Amino acid sequence: MEQKRRSRILTVAVLGVLAVAAFAGMLSRLGPQARKPLPGAGEDGLRFKEPAITLYVNETGQKKSIKFEEYIAGVVAAETEPGWPREALAAQAILARTFTLQKIKYEKGVPQHGADASTSSEEFQAYDPSRITTNIRQAVAMTRGMVIRYKGRYIRAWFHSNAGGKTATAVEGLDFRKEPTPYIAVVSDPGQKVAPPEERSWTAYFPLETVRAAVRKQTGKDPGPVTSAAVVQRGPSGRATMIRIGNTTISGPALRLGLGAERMKSTLLDRLEVRSGQLVISGRGRGHGVGMSQWGAYYLAKQGKTPVDIIKYYFKGVTVDKIWR
Repeated sequence: MEQKRRSRILTVAVLGVLAVAAFAGMLSRLGPQARKPLPGAGEDGLRFKEPAITLYVNETGQKKSIKFEEYIAGVVAAETEPGWPREALAAQAILARTFTLQKIKYEKGVPQHGADASTSSEEFQAYDPSRITTNIRQAVAMTRGMVIRYKGRYIRAWFHSNAGGKTATAVEGLDFRKEPTPYIAVVSDPGQKVAPPEERSWTAYFPLETVRAAVRKQTGKDPGPVTSAAVVQRGPSGRATMIRIGNTTISGPALRLGLGAERMKSTLLDRLEVRSGQLVISGRGRGHGVGMSQWGAYYLAKQGKTPVDIIKYYFKGVTVDKIWR
């Protein structure tokens, strides 16, 4: 009996050695990537499974549970043009995923509704599942579980339509001072080459009483009769950070908010003057200019750049990590 037992032990040991050798040979054939954990996943591999989130539907006032990636497809559909290059849509998907997780983890989602996310672009992100196409689903699928982090934390995944040739710092474009954002850099934006003409350059006219009311609302101060206007300070990208209207100074982002972001399309201004009873503003680009330019992503995708290439062009010192399969 003892001899038979030793024989069985020997047989098991030999089989074990052979199995280890076969596994090592398989890894050798697959190359070094097979032996490494996925980026950002840690030594134990992927850390998470795709979650379901609670989505507040503003149109109905109801909440529903939705799988995370299905929600991201609805966001990408609302925030982009479905026919754009897949790599540009995929970069938008990474931003949408990161934005959502950052808000949930650090800001408790949309606590006013007791939900993780909202369909309102003012409260959270735009969302329109009716615009989801095969192209969008494929863009979301190719970046499934991928997020942007800076030193292990989800970043503020800002984006805009077109930077007008150069992106902005968070202070310039958004007057954001809540926390440092070292991953936001001023970079040349190729979106200016392909954006629609009305986004490359624009001019808007505002009645002076409208301007006075906007400044009063944003600052709490009455600028008096508006007889003059001037840019008094610009940021690293050249955007107007401080503007004097009459006898009151207001930040560029605040004036844009007060006058309406659809009309005062950016704070990258070439002209600001009172003329013929109106405030005349001319500028370049559309949006706050912080983070990824969507038209820039379009251009880079057309040049053969990957979604990760696009993200790392606009956000510096970040990692793009896959946190679920």
